[in-house]
Amino acid sequence: MDANQILFTLIMVVSIVLFITDALRVDVVALLIILALSISGLIDAKDAFSGFSSEPAIIVCAVFVLSAGLSWTGATDAIGVWVGRLAGKSQARANIVVMSAVAALSAFTHHLMVTAMMLPIVMKLCKDKGFPSSRMLIPMATSASLGTTLTLIGAPAFLIANSVLQRSGQPALSFFSPGYVGLPIIIVSFLFILLTTWILPKKSGRDSSDDRFRLSDISTELVIPTTSRWIGSPLSELKAATEKRFQIFSWFRNHQSLDTSDESATFVAGDILLVKTSADELVSIEEKLGLALRAVKKFSDEDIDGPQDLIDPTAAIFQAIVAPRSPFIGKSLATMRFFQRYGVVALGLWRKEGWLNEKISDTPLREGDLVVLWGAEGKLESLIGHRGFLMFMPFQGAPKKRIKMRLSSAIMFASVACAAIGVVPPYVAFVAGALAMVLSRCITAEQAYGAVETKIFVMIAGMIPLGIAMEKTGVDKLLADLVFNYIQTWSTLAMLLVFFWFAALLTQILSDAATTVLIAPIAIAFAKSAQISPTATVVATTIGAVASFLTPIGHHGNLLILSPGRYNFADFLKIGLPLTLIISVVTCYVCIYVWPI
Repeated sequence: MDANQILFTLIMVVSIVLFITDALRVDVVALLIILALSISGLIDAKDAFSGFSSEPAIIVCAVFVLSAGLSWTGATDAIGVWVGRLAGKSQARANIVVMSAVAALSAFTHHLMVTAMMLPIVMKLCKDKGFPSSRMLIPMATSASLGTTLTLIGAPAFLIANSVLQRSGQPALSFFSPGYVGLPIIIVSFLFILLTTWILPKKSGRDSSDDRFRLSDISTELVIPTTSRWIGSPLSELKAATEKRFQIFSWFRNHQSLDTSDESATFVAGDILLVKTSADELVSIEEKLGLALRAVKKFSDEDIDGPQDLIDPTAAIFQAIVAPRSPFIGKSLATMRFFQRYGVVALGLWRKEGWLNEKISDTPLREGDLVVLWGAEGKLESLIGHRGFLMFMPFQGAPKKRIKMRLSSAIMFASVACAAIGVVPPYVAFVAGALAMVLSRCITAEQAYGAVETKIFVMIAGMIPLGIAMEKTGVDKLLADLVFNYIQTWSTLAMLLVFFWFAALLTQILSDAATTVLIAPIAIAFAKSAQISPTATVVATTIGAVASFLTPIGHHGNLLILSPGRYNFADFLKIGLPLTLIISVVTCYVCIYVWPI
């Protein structure tokens, strides 16, 4: 080894140690790699910082924004509802539906976001149907990782692998190239999981988000505005259109209660509906739906257009608990003249036990009631020290622009279609889609920036120059020759299995992207020496990095389900080890068939 190779090896080993030990954040380590490579002169500054403008980094950022657009417009929630409907009463059928939906979503959006989105949906499904959550969460999380093997954008590792292939003079992967291998391993994996689910423990867990302060049954009042499209429409139509958003349990007109069992009765302007809803839905009510929050409408000087006022930077939403011996106990918001006295609007009320039959403003408060308050921050601050409330907390609700749901879905579909057909390069298609999400107001610019996982972006930007330096210093060829000396007489299948398992084991301590950056250049150099397909070798390596399920720390999605599923370390090995063995064999066979020597 010459001096440059020794220096590069030292930088690489130190980087791996820092990644493994978590001594520093991954993005900080990535920046240190960039500086070390640049200052040492192993590569020039332009190459050292080229990762920030690389195609993989750009696509990852754009996909994060597109995924956020689907989430903020409620498209992902709609998919969850659809999954619940199709799940049926059989656990096997529920697993098939959930795994298929999760794999399909993960092919085009970030798999960790898909796992996080589906976790409460699966937990609720298990609770409603009586299924043990431990036998659905591992299949769900596993499918999220498997789905990333269907497209080039499914996992950052494939984008990096494609970049390495192009730098070495090999043909670029097409948008669906990974799917040639991904689809067969998904089919085989699904069959294996369905046949071996009984191996998993039979436990029922609890979603950590399902707590006292992430509420799903807040009572609030909605009013039919004078411009509402529901005027003259029967109750049955409104119920059908909003059944997944809130539950109507009281209806008032001119201070008189109407019968909600008469679904043929029609609405008039000014009718008040008492509903139960979730935190997200509460802040998503907009007059474009034909409804308005009565408290906001009543106390505003001008008409309110839905959640735009609720997320205005000059206002804030908090939740406050009525304290023991509070002067508010036994009094209603109306009798206290709450808004006139404090300048704060009560949007909703949550009560642990009991059923509200009166308007929110007329309901006597009890100890432990949680009141959702909206107003200027200065007004809210004056209430924080009030002895009537036990504590104040920020309200955990995210408004959904459901009216933009079809538009956001169309933008996502168009982006994928343009990238797949090759009308424009993938990074252009996805950046255009991300910009369209903002220009069409599916999400705001601030939400778009907030959606980007900066750590992942910086990590990719830092790992790409590490791969460039490995190639320029010749370390990739050096390591490839070392491996070649040991396995040069082996069959092509055995050679690919070596690289698959090298990546599968390394990805248990590094990310799939970091693993691919380190091994892909070695795989290409080895393939050229062994006279086998570099593309087949790199694809097998990359799938080893993204589709190995040996431990719960191999994929972040597994960590999300660890507590809700009440799993221990060994539970992941029960299915993960034999599944990874099967995937490795299928992957290598298909790679040899699709990309022959």
